[in-house]
Amino acid sequence: MALQMRLLPSVRLLSRPLASVSSSSTTSYSSVVLPDGFTAAPSTHDPKTDAPTHTGQTWDASDYRNVRFLEKGATKEVNPNWAIKLIHQVPVKKVKDRKVWCDGGHPELGHPKVYINLDQPGPHTCGYCGLRYEQEKH
Repeated sequence: MALQMRLLPSVRLLSRPLASVSSSSTTSYSSVVLPDGFTAAPSTHDPKTDAPTHTGQTWDASDYRNVRFLEKGATKEVNPNWAIKLIHQVPVKKVKDRKVWCDGGHPELGHPKVYINLDQPGPHTCGYCGLRYEQEKH
């Protein structure tokens, strides 16, 4: 009973609308504060041309994470070779059996052995590594 009484105020807080909880304080990251002796290089960051990462991450020009690019010549580098694009370049593996197992080639890397049923027509994808398998026509 005592535990319920201690948790009751927090439950009431969670049941309020989010606007009433968050309207009391707002934080703005519109400017970056530099330590003494540091000067900011001219920003070449353009949010319109900023390339998204594989997670879809893009940063606004006023984002505090841009402080890492204040050094002369430092820019955000994005690898254009995303895994989802690379795995689609691997051809579909044709097999004769109705079932196939996939372990990703190296089970010590965390890919468990999974079995894929190939009874339905068309290629079937491994949920862990993205390799595709298809049953050969007899």
